[in-house]
Amino acid sequence: MRFCVPVPCFYKGVDFCDAIRRIGALGFDAAETYQWKHLDLDRVRATCEQTGVELLSMCTTEFNMTAPEKRSDWLAGLAESCTAARRVGAGRLITQVGADTGAERAAQHESIVAALKAAVPILEESGVTIMIEPLNTYVNHPGYYLWSAYEAFDIIREVNHPLVKVVYDIYHQQIMEGNIIPTITKNLDSIAHLHSAGHPGRHELQFGENDYKVIFAAVDRAGYRGACGLEYSPTMESEESLREFRRIYL
Repeated sequence: MRFCVPVPCFYKGVDFCDAIRRIGALGFDAAETYQWKHLDLDRVRATCEQTGVELLSMCTTEFNMTAPEKRSDWLAGLAESCTAARRVGAGRLITQVGADTGAERAAQHESIVAALKAAVPILEESGVTIMIEPLNTYVNHPGYYLWSAYEAFDIIREVNHPLVKVVYDIYHQQIMEGNIIPTITKNLDSIAHLHSAGHPGRHELQFGENDYKVIFAAVDRAGYRGACGLEYSPTMESEESLREFRRIYL
């Protein structure tokens, strides 16, 4: 698999295009980011083309799929974000589904499915893949609705469209459900992207309770051909941390 560097995790305060160049100089060929409105999208695309570093994903501007009354806002944000993704050359967008509204879970589940089905024409026009993200509610995201990867896979299969997938975050799911390798390898049809971090702490992979060498090898053997984002907060200097990742895992 490819490994992807989330720019905000490692290059806070650094010009985005300079960060892309530094990522490429370290030997990585993929990056991702979250908020995109502050970026000069044309300049970023040119820098990616010059360096050979692909910007794989960004985030949508709206995270409110659990509330039907906010669906039009989410769809408008999706359309705007798809236009931005095409302009910058990113093929994927991550979206969080939003807070647990307190309504019955079945109703919120259905609202997410309905939002994704309504998104299909926007996705088909742009060719961009949308990825919903389950998050942990114990440590980082209390009150978030979608904590179960299994529910996320159910949602994707109900929508049943190739441009609607899951970003499976190993850190979040180690906290919530565990069973990492079987969950990933049995659901590759629904997963478009991976994230990783060491748990506890959300730091370097080698400092957590998961053996990422074993995880990566198993996922590769299962046929995963996507990327894994290194979505952690480094305890070392950023580029030292990335070099150490390469030494251990590549």
